[in-house]
Amino acid sequence: MDILIVIIATAFIQSLFGVGVLLFGTPLLLLLGYPFMESLLILLPISASINALQIIKDYKYINIKIYKQILIFTVPFIVLFLFIISKVDIDINIAVGLFLIFIALKEHIVFIQSFFTTILSYNKLFYSTMGMVHGLTNLGGALLTAKVFHTNLNKYEKRATIAMSYMTFAVFQIITILFLDNNFGATNFWYIIVGVIVYVGINKLFFHKMSEHKYDKLFSFFLLISGISLVLKGLIW
Repeated sequence: MDILIVIIATAFIQSLFGVGVLLFGTPLLLLLGYPFMESLLILLPISASINALQIIKDYKYINIKIYKQILIFTVPFIVLFLFIISKVDIDINIAVGLFLIFIALKEHIVFIQSFFTTILSYNKLFYSTMGMVHGLTNLGGALLTAKVFHTNLNKYEKRATIAMSYMTFAVFQIITILFLDNNFGATNFWYIIVGVIVYVGINKLFFHKMSEHKYDKLFSFFLLISGISLVLKGLIW
């Protein structure tokens, strides 16, 4: 039941932003005590399925230049570092939480904003770092979003570009995890169905009515809450 609640809540968020099932679902399942690799097997197919629906509808809004750079400089590092984390048993809760808080506060603290403005200008380094972060934590979507939101794209272009990139991440992660002999059970298919149903409903009801300002603010709020929760979990439990 707890997994279904997480899927419904994060699919709601992903229907709005293009990310959510992985970016928020990962810390939530970690908070609930699920192992990292098990969390990936639950969340990745849902995220990829929702992204596929977004792409089918909004493919014309994808920024090809950004996507090509992500494909070349990010994906190889995702595969490499996912393989590494699968072989090393470490607690990533506090690191992941601090990372989310850092991203959430970037628009409100000057030195964080300056840091991001600088690092975002080094595309190859930024995309490679994003791949490392995503492979280790499954939270590279925060960096992906920071990069795309830093552009002058409208909300449709932002969501479509993020969705295409995130689906690519998920496909390569799933292939890597299955290669590592992890099992994908029948229950996972039910999770996909639930996530897709939530996406279809929310997309029609909310996304087109949301202003650009509310769109950015709401996303930062979700990041901040997830980050604080994970840090507290790492310190208390």
